[in-house]
Amino acid sequence: MTRPVGYYVHHQGAGHWQRAVALGHALRALGRPCTLIGTFAGIDTAAAPGPVLDLPDDRLADTFDGRDGAAGRPDAFHYAPLNHPGIRTRMGRIAAWAAENDPALMIVDVSCEVALFARLLSVPSLVVRLSGSRTDTPHLEAFRAASRLLAPFPASLDGGDVPEWVRDKTDFAGFLGAESAPSQPEDGRIVVVFGRGGEGGAFPRLAEAAARVPDREWHVLGPVTGAGTAPKNLHCHGWVGDVRPHLAAAALVIGGAGDGLVTAVAAQGKRFLCLPEARAYGEQEAKAEGLARLGAALVHPGWPEVEAWPSLVARGLALDPTRIRALVEPDALARTAASIEALCRG
Repeated sequence: MTRPVGYYVHHQGAGHWQRAVALGHALRALGRPCTLIGTFAGIDTAAAPGPVLDLPDDRLADTFDGRDGAAGRPDAFHYAPLNHPGIRTRMGRIAAWAAENDPALMIVDVSCEVALFARLLSVPSLVVRLSGSRTDTPHLEAFRAASRLLAPFPASLDGGDVPEWVRDKTDFAGFLGAESAPSQPEDGRIVVVFGRGGEGGAFPRLAEAAARVPDREWHVLGPVTGAGTAPKNLHCHGWVGDVRPHLAAAALVIGGAGDGLVTAVAAQGKRFLCLPEARAYGEQEAKAEGLARLGAALVHPGWPEVEAWPSLVARGLALDPTRIRALVEPDALARTAASIEALCRG
C-alpha cells in the first residue's frame, strides 16, 4: 500500500485550500494518495482530491487575528491558547490519523504548531513558507523542524531578509494552479476582487471610485458591506467560486496581494493594480513590493483617495501585461508534485 500524504490546510483565506486541492490532485495523478486535514466549515469539499479529515475550530472568536490572549507561551509557538477543548481534539485527531495511516509526508500550509507537532509524531514535513518577514523564533523553529520548505511563488519574488539556510532549504514552486480560463477578448471592464480572508469592500467607496471613472464598467467580486445608490457602471456580484471567467474580459484587475488572486491574475496575464492588505508578517506588502520591482503590477498602499482613481486607472492600463504573465511557469504544478513525490520516496 502506498503511504499517503497528509496536507494540513489553514482556514484563514481561500488560497490555502485552492493550493491544497491543486497539489493534491497532482499527487494523486502520480499515484500518491493525499488526505486534506483542517477546519472546513463553509468550504465545499467536493473538489478535494481524496479523503478529508475535518478538525474542530481552534479559533477563540469568529474573527481570527492569530492572537491567543496568553500572558506567556513557549518561544516556539505563535498560537497556543490554554483550556481550549477544540485544540485538544484537533491535535488528537491528527495524531490518530498519523498513527493509523503511517504517512510518508505531512505538508503544512501553514502552522508553526502543526509543523512542530509533525516532527514530534516522527513524520517528515514539507512546510509552506509564505511571503513576508518570517524570521521570528516560531517560524525559524518550524523551518528547522521541516525536511524541506515550499515557497508558493517564483524565486524572483522572494524578499531580502531571508536567512541563507532557510533559502537553501526552500523549493520555489512558482504559482501553483495557475490555470487560464478560456480565452476571450477584453471588453475594457475593471474587475475588483475581495477575498475570503480580508475585510471585503465598502460599497460607498466603490461607488465613488466607479463614479470617478465613468467610461469603464466596474465589476466587483467578493464580499461588500454598506449600501447606497450605485452608479450605472457599478456591478456587485458577491462571492463567486471561480474568479477566472470574470477576469478573462478585464482590462484591469484591482485587488489585494493574496496568493489566489495573484496566481489567477498572472495566469490570465492581466494588468494589475495591487492594493496589498494588512497581514501578519507583512505578507501581502512583501509580495506587492516584489511585483512592483519586476514591473508586473502597479502598487498602491491601501484603498486610494477618491481623487486618485482616474490617474491610477490610467497608469494601470498602461502596464505591460506580459511582465506578470512571464512569472507563470506552465509546468509548476507538475514539477512541484514530482519533487514532493521524490521527497516521499526519501
